[in-house]
Amino acid sequence: MFRYISHRLLVMIPTLLAVSALVFIIIQLPPGTFLDSLIAELESQGEAADPNQIEALRAEYGLDKSQIEQYFTWLFGMLQGDFGFSFEHKRPVSELIGERLVLTFVVTFSTILFIWVVSFAIGTYVATRQYSVADNVATFLGYLGLATPNFLLALILLYLANQWFDLSIGGIMDDEFRNQPWTMAKAVSVLQHLWIPVIVIGTSGTAGMIRRLRANLLDELQKQYVVTGRAKGLHPRKLLWKYPLRVSLNPFIADIGSILPDVISGSAIVAVVLNLDITGRMLLEALRSQDVFLSGSFLMILSLFVVIGTLLSDLALAALDPRIRFTGGTTR
Repeated sequence: MFRYISHRLLVMIPTLLAVSALVFIIIQLPPGTFLDSLIAELESQGEAADPNQIEALRAEYGLDKSQIEQYFTWLFGMLQGDFGFSFEHKRPVSELIGERLVLTFVVTFSTILFIWVVSFAIGTYVATRQYSVADNVATFLGYLGLATPNFLLALILLYLANQWFDLSIGGIMDDEFRNQPWTMAKAVSVLQHLWIPVIVIGTSGTAGMIRRLRANLLDELQKQYVVTGRAKGLHPRKLLWKYPLRVSLNPFIADIGSILPDVISGSAIVAVVLNLDITGRMLLEALRSQDVFLSGSFLMILSLFVVIGTLLSDLALAALDPRIRFTGGTTR
C-alpha cells in the first residue's frame, strides 16, 4: 500500500508539470494580452492610452519578459504559494481564489452529496423492480435530466420563482453579506440559497449515475453467485447488500476523480445565470479577459483535483471491491 501510494505521488509531479506547461501555452495562444484588450477598450470609449504608462504597466506585470520567463516565474511562484497577480482585479491571485474556494467547496460538496444520495436511493429501488412503473418513470426522468442543459434548467427555475412566488432566487447569499466576514447569519443565508444551484448543477450527474447504478446492479443480480444465494435461502435484503450492491457501487467511487473538476468547471455558465460567487464564474471571466495568472491558477487547481481525486478513488475502489488489487499478477 505504502509503495503504491508513494509511486502515485511521484507520478503526479511530472503530470502536473506537463499540465502547467500546456495550460500556460494554451492561455497564451489567443493574440494580444490583457493590456492590449484594455487599450482597445479605452480607445473604443474615446480615451487615449499613454504609451509611457502602458510600458510601465507591462514592466509591472512582467509582460515585457519572454513567455518562457513568465512561465517559470509563475511556476516557481506557485511552488511557494504565490499564484501571481490578477491584472483585471488588481489583487494577488491567492486572495481571489481563497475567497471563492470556500463557497465553491460548499456548493461542490453539497452537489456531490445530493448526487450520491438521490442516485443511490433511486438506482437501487428501480433496479430491484425492473420494468415496474417506478422504473419507467425514473428512466423517463433520467433521460429528461440528461437532455436538459443545466443553464436552461436554471433559467426555468428563475422564471417560475419570479412569476409564481415573486422571488429572486439568484445569488449564493443575500446582498448584504457580500464581501463580509463569516457569521452565523451569513452561513444561514448561504444555506437558504444553496438548494437551487445544488439541484441545477446536480441534475445531469444524478440522472447519469442512476442509469449506471441500475445497469450495474441488474447485471450483478443475474450472476451465478446471486442465484446460488437465493437457492440457499438467504434473505433478499441481506443478499442484495452483501455482494451485488457493494460491487455495483464502483461507479460512485470511480467518479471521484472526475466529478470534482466537472462540478467546479461545469457550473461556470450556471454560475453566470444564477449570479453565484464561485470559482467557475471567475474562471470564465478570467479566460475572456486573458487574465493569464488567474485563469492558469484555476486550471492548475482543477488538474490537482483530478490527480488527487483519481488516487482517492483508486484506494476506495480497492477497499470496496475485493477483486481489485494494487499489485499485478495472479493471487492464489
